[in-house]
Amino acid sequence: MTGNLYRGQVGLPFSSALRIYEPLEAFPEAQQDVLRTVAAGTSSRAAVENAELLASLGRITRPGGDPFPTGRTDLVRVVAAPAPKETPRAAAAREPGGPGSAAAGQPGRPLYCPSQLVLRAGLAANALMEGIHGPLALLLIPEEQRDKHQERIDEARAHNSLGRVHTRASTWGIPFSWFCLFQESDPTDVVESEGHIATVRLRAPISEALQRVRYSVAHLALAAPDLDMLEDLTQLTEWLELFHPDSVVELDYGAVADKVYPDDSPLDVRLGIECLAEGDMTGAAAAYRRLASRWIPIRQLARAS
Repeated sequence: MTGNLYRGQVGLPFSSALRIYEPLEAFPEAQQDVLRTVAAGTSSRAAVENAELLASLGRITRPGGDPFPTGRTDLVRVVAAPAPKETPRAAAAREPGGPGSAAAGQPGRPLYCPSQLVLRAGLAANALMEGIHGPLALLLIPEEQRDKHQERIDEARAHNSLGRVHTRASTWGIPFSWFCLFQESDPTDVVESEGHIATVRLRAPISEALQRVRYSVAHLALAAPDLDMLEDLTQLTEWLELFHPDSVVELDYGAVADKVYPDDSPLDVRLGIECLAEGDMTGAAAAYRRLASRWIPIRQLARAS
């Protein structure tokens, strides 16, 4: 699969995303028309990625010192619902006009992931301010601009469903907990551009992702209750439970895919957890070493000059 992704991402921090795509009925009725309209006006997935990147770069150089998105041009990503995995009994029952004739989940229908840039920018700013105080905080994000953006958030909450944040982002590497949601057999898109891998996208039905993360939580709670990853997985489970049961989860590697793909991280994370559950510390350590050799050099780039 090829895509003409914006060249401006070269030299920028590696950014990856975990996204939830929901069916239209999961959104408030007033928002459904907006999602349909915005999606219909978008020519391709690459166009969405280009537009989002160009908009973020434009905010950095915007006069007036306001780094926040205005929400006037919020973007929407769309994927098709996957066909359900059928058992032989279900396939036999799928007779014309029979009870199995309408496949569960309506494969092929569009699923939507709104960017929610206004809300996400506010959350990111709050997280930044928790770790930075005094003159530096005011220099990075002036109080006047934060107050102005809070007005945008309040306005967006009045018109849209912002109780569910559909996108989680990570820079300079992918959290190991995210890999628990996927397996190597899941549908995978490899997007290439000018001889490089622009990104890799893994997708899984949210029902399967929840089964996998709950399995990981159950085993780690018994075998390694003090592991930081257990808290990450617990929060991830609570987040997934907010969404429609016919949703799809997507892991978008972003530009870091060119450094790590082909990537066995989902397998290594799963093997590491299974080894911990079985008391196989040697196997767990080996799985972690494979993950560390792949991802620690990426994370070290965040501190490179």
